[in-house]
Amino acid sequence: MGRVTPKPKTSPRVRMTGSERREQLVTVSRALFASKGFEGTSVEEIAARAKVSKPVVYEHFGGKEGIYAVVVDREVQRLLGMLTDELSSGGHPKAVVERAALALLDYIEENTDGFRILVRDSPVAQATGTFSSLIGDVASQVEHLLAEQFRARRLDPGAAPMYAQMLVGLIALTGQWWLEARHPDKREVAAHIVNLAWNGLSGLERSPRLTTVGKG
Repeated sequence: MGRVTPKPKTSPRVRMTGSERREQLVTVSRALFASKGFEGTSVEEIAARAKVSKPVVYEHFGGKEGIYAVVVDREVQRLLGMLTDELSSGGHPKAVVERAALALLDYIEENTDGFRILVRDSPVAQATGTFSSLIGDVASQVEHLLAEQFRARRLDPGAAPMYAQMLVGLIALTGQWWLEARHPDKREVAAHIVNLAWNGLSGLERSPRLTTVGKG
C-alpha cells in the first residue's frame, strides 16, 4: 500500500470580537461609499467584502443607513478637529488663514475616501451633520477672528459672519476642486487661496508663497 500523506494542519480561524467586527465593517463600508456612493452600495456588497452574512451587518448597525451615519460622523469629527486646532492656535490672522487652508488640503490628501464621502450628496438625513453644516460650524469659529480685525481697521464687525462664510467657502470649494485635480502642490494651492483671501483681486501677488507656515 502506498504511503498516505498526512493533511497539513490548518490554524483555527480567529473569531473577531464585537468591536473588531464593527471596525472591520466600518472600514469596508467607508471604501465602498467613497467609490460607489450611498445609493450604489448595498448591504449585500458590504457583507460580501467583509466575508460575513447580511444579518451580521444588521446586527451591528441596523442597516446601510446606520453604518453610513457612523462613517460620516467620524469624518466630520476628524476634519472639524483638524480645522479647529488651527483656528484656535492663535497668531496673526494671515497665519490662521494659511494654516486652515493647508489643514483642509492635508485632510484631503490623507483621507481622500473620507472627503469624497463628505462632499457627495446623500438622501440620508444625518443627525451629526453634512459637509455644508460642518463648513457652517467652521465659519462660526472664524467670525470672532474677523470681527476683531474689522474693529481694529474701523470696519463694521457686524459684517464678520458674512465674510466668514465667504472665506470658509473659498477654502472649501477649492478643496473640492483639488480633490480631483491634485495639481499644483497643496502648499502652492494654499498660497493662492491666501493670496486671494488676504490681498484681494486688486492686490494679488505675481508668485504667492506661504510665509507664516513652516515647511512640511
